[in-house]
Amino acid sequence: MKVIEIFRSIQGEGRFQGFPTIFIRLAGCNLNCAWCDTGYARSGGTELSCEQILTMITDFPGNRLCITGGEPLLQGAQLLPLLAELKRTGYQVTIETNGTRDFRPFQPYASVCMDVKCPSSGECSDLSLLGSISEQDSVKFVVGDGDDCRYAEEVLASHPVRGEIFFSPVHGSDYGAIAEFMMRRNLPARLQLQLHKIIGVR
Repeated sequence: MKVIEIFRSIQGEGRFQGFPTIFIRLAGCNLNCAWCDTGYARSGGTELSCEQILTMITDFPGNRLCITGGEPLLQGAQLLPLLAELKRTGYQVTIETNGTRDFRPFQPYASVCMDVKCPSSGECSDLSLLGSISEQDSVKFVVGDGDDCRYAEEVLASHPVRGEIFFSPVHGSDYGAIAEFMMRRNLPARLQLQLHKIIGVR
């Protein structure tokens, strides 16, 4: 697999926000979101085998692990055996995906967080995948303005979601206005600021 970096930090978003977590950031992405904060992961990386990755993560304490990108499912064929081994050895794994690739083959091994792309991103996710989100998974809308919030509301009205739902404001946007929209519309979602950016870690 092409790997950008492996590190340990505080999980900044999603179901396990706040927990110390090992991150495996894979290289490559099929989208180019306007507000992307990991553009360096779009290309490059170091080729590592499953065995090399497993050896590297043993240097870190804890069993919470997040596989992110880029878009990690672009390397899905190589990722599956790694996930199987991570599950066998007791890791609790989350996969962050942009909702353009079928994540169902990965659900037996990991909790999926599908990032539904809103208008301000300039990109689109495959909304039909929302029907495959389970109770152990989550959906994240990165929202930057009222248009994004209204789009997310429309998506939720037409695609019921079984997992947890988060509204994650673009860093530096009007958090108060987004919170007010959520309260006014009584949306079935949780407001979640990007904790890692607030405390200044990657």
